[in-house]
Amino acid sequence: MSSLVVHFEIYASEPQRLIDFYSGLFEWRFEQFGDVPYWTIETGDGSIQMDAPGMGINGGLALREGPAPAADAPVNGCNVVIGVDDADAAVARAVELGGSEAVPAEDMRGVGRVAYLRDPDGNYFGIIAETLSDGTSAFDEAADGAGERISPAEADGSSEAADPMGATPEP
Repeated sequence: MSSLVVHFEIYASEPQRLIDFYSGLFEWRFEQFGDVPYWTIETGDGSIQMDAPGMGINGGLALREGPAPAADAPVNGCNVVIGVDDADAAVARAVELGGSEAVPAEDMRGVGRVAYLRDPDGNYFGIIAETLSDGTSAFDEAADGAGERISPAEADGSSEAADPMGATPEP
């Protein structure tokens, strides 16, 4: 067996609160596993199944044993990053559902528009969209800038518009 990530788990002080949050944000489906305080998470069409390959993984929601992380606590453990169509819309929806923004959405060439959030129980997670804030694909740029943060001026094209050909003479 290879070392691929095949499952994730989220811990919840109040499971129903996080079931409502994640199903409202990502349309994930939850099903309680027998009588134990554990729910399987189906993340959507195209996820890996026991009898079929896929592009994404499914997970589980477990009852937290201990206090939830404080709002200002550092990340302790692994982070799950979820692909979305629109990072800004997902951030807004997460906040509307009771989550909070941990790191504001930011464009990164060759990566996408990335943001980090906290769910209502304080769990930290990321979101990523291929489309940048200006509506272009993160992969339209040359690979030379991969991973480079794009300044707001670059994202709206204003720095290129001021001198599109780089023709301003040097002193």
